[in-house]
Amino acid sequence: MAVPTTMTTLNISGKYTQNKSLSDNTDEILRLQGVGLLVRKALGMATLYVTINHLNEDGVETISMEQKLTGGLGSSNEDRVLNWEETSVENKLFGPTISKTRRAKPEDLEEIYLKEGWSEATKEHGIIHILNKSDTEKSKNTWIIEGAWGIEEVGGEPRYVRHVYFTGPKGEEIRARMVFDYRECFT
Repeated sequence: MAVPTTMTTLNISGKYTQNKSLSDNTDEILRLQGVGLLVRKALGMATLYVTINHLNEDGVETISMEQKLTGGLGSSNEDRVLNWEETSVENKLFGPTISKTRRAKPEDLEEIYLKEGWSEATKEHGIIHILNKSDTEKSKNTWIIEGAWGIEEVGGEPRYVRHVYFTGPKGEEIRARMVFDYRECFT
């Protein structure tokens, strides 16, 4: 389901479900992150639900997310302050990670895949630019995910979309797109 035509990256608050038929398969990314075969198979069958509360209070922009997987695979909560400062996060699936988030113009990014496909409003207001990497010292694994979140037209409808540019432990490069169905606004 499409997001409201008035939605921009200035406020992506809402409830979403990943649309697997419109999204790319991320199994190889998960494998390179060290996720075992049985967990990957379970994730492949699960549905991802995301609730986003996007706030801008006193000039501090924050995205609070709850991500839930069906099939008893659990949930996670995450707060991202859009200040491009590193934050250590203990992720249930990927272990110790380091992340940072900011608002950026697509043209300011280096990776072409992260720049392409965005709506005019997303280009104007900026994408949500994320960088997640393994905390190699603690996890003994090395990978990097650079991502861009925004509104993109998919199948003729505006959708909340995440572009992912993954670099694996041996320099493997994978580009993937996650497309979400908009379920409801709650703010």
